[in-house]
Amino acid sequence: QAQLVESGGGLVQPGGSLRLSCAASGSIFSGYVMGWYRQAPGKQRELVARIRSDASTYYRDSVKGRFTISRHNAKSAVYLQMNSLKPEDTAVYYCNRFPPDFTSWGQGTQVTVSS
Repeated sequence: QAQLVESGGGLVQPGGSLRLSCAASGSIFSGYVMGWYRQAPGKQRELVARIRSDASTYYRDSVKGRFTISRHNAKSAVYLQMNSLKPEDTAVYYCNRFPPDFTSWGQGTQVTVSS
């Protein structure tokens, strides 16, 4: 079964930065579009950003200019650099294929933006 392990979350003040990492098993990563998703309390999980194997990217409007998604194909890893964080970015962040493989969600990593 494919595995996804997210890391790098934490508590940060508004305006701060975090870099999330995702280690993926090859079966879910190689050649696929990969995405970062987030789920805030009481809300549905939403796509934050995605990246194709050719490194072309998409971002939801609320994070454009603040977040950067990248991938390292040889390491089967995906990253999310988050700058200028806002309280509304508080959520559990997950990585997965896009569209997601619903059998492969990892535990996610908590990001809390608060003063």
